[in-house]
Amino acid sequence: MSTTEAIERDADPSSEDRWAAVRDMPPSAKLVAKVLDYEDTLTQSQIAEESLLPPRTVRYALSRLEEEGAVDSRFSFSDARKRLYTLNV
Repeated sequence: MSTTEAIERDADPSSEDRWAAVRDMPPSAKLVAKVLDYEDTLTQSQIAEESLLPPRTVRYALSRLEEEGAVDSRFSFSDARKRLYTLNV
């Protein structure tokens, strides 16, 4: 995207901000969303490893992100005890 296109997109009030659902969330939720943005699909333990956040904090962040519809989760086919999380924004 060129600089001109970026400026026009920002100036256009009808363009939807991709990160609007995440903007007012706690910093841990923003970090988890950014990790998922880079890594695509991860388990909760993989997110904790990548973000260096405690598992409990990752659980809380994922629950907040799921409430807002910013993250989708599904069961892992290889291990049904685990869930896979994907960014939805």
